[in-house]
Amino acid sequence: MKQSVKLIVGNWKMHGLSAALVEAQALNDALRDGAASARVGVCPPATLIDRMRSVLADGPVELGGQDCHASPSGAFTGSISAEMLADAGAGLVILGHSERRTAFGETDAEVASKVEAAIAAGLEPIVCVGESLAQREAGEALAVVTAQVRGSLPMGLSDHPFAVAYEPVWAIGTGLTPTTTQIAEAHAAIRAAIIERLGQGASKAPILYGGSVKPDNAGEILAAPEVGGALVGGASLKAADFLGIIRAA
Repeated sequence: MKQSVKLIVGNWKMHGLSAALVEAQALNDALRDGAASARVGVCPPATLIDRMRSVLADGPVELGGQDCHASPSGAFTGSISAEMLADAGAGLVILGHSERRTAFGETDAEVASKVEAAIAAGLEPIVCVGESLAQREAGEALAVVTAQVRGSLPMGLSDHPFAVAYEPVWAIGTGLTPTTTQIAEAHAAIRAAIIERLGQGASKAPILYGGSVKPDNAGEILAAPEVGGALVGGASLKAADFLGIIRAA
């Protein structure tokens, strides 16, 4: 698996009505000239995926979902399968985000099952890991994230495109960010855990950083060792802000 460019993905979370499609259009139009060296993706709410596919048609911006069910179909009211995401136009999917782990009690094993479902449907999973503030202050950050890597990545994943996103829970939406030294330390530990779990075939899978990434700090973060891109929340909702991050890559 060869990773030669950064992967910058916007996670819109539960934001975005029809009017927000103009931001996706503006982003796509701005990147059509090929000026950005990074791969770029947007993961909007599921209600916008099909319409955003039309907006992004023939452009460079990739489309993704924010979660999927582990089963391809069934009596799971309100859930969306990986096959449904692919059918709607998604090529990426975020899995194991801390908001899912915390608010919905998702375990590493459940995340791994969703990853298996994603790759079976032809989606590229972005698997999130990250520690809480209490865990970092207790000196447990690296142990927590490496355990999440081992538990959330199913065997055989190295045969498929995937990414891991390091998102320290205490930095998401707070305006706080770890130092570049802390980010590099975490990413190095995650890389070692990925290789331990999946072998050298996964040595080039990108490790994204997420957590209060903004245009004014993106360059420094993306230059840190083993940072293969960014998973961006609030700053991805406006094309102008997101473009500032993308161009920092």
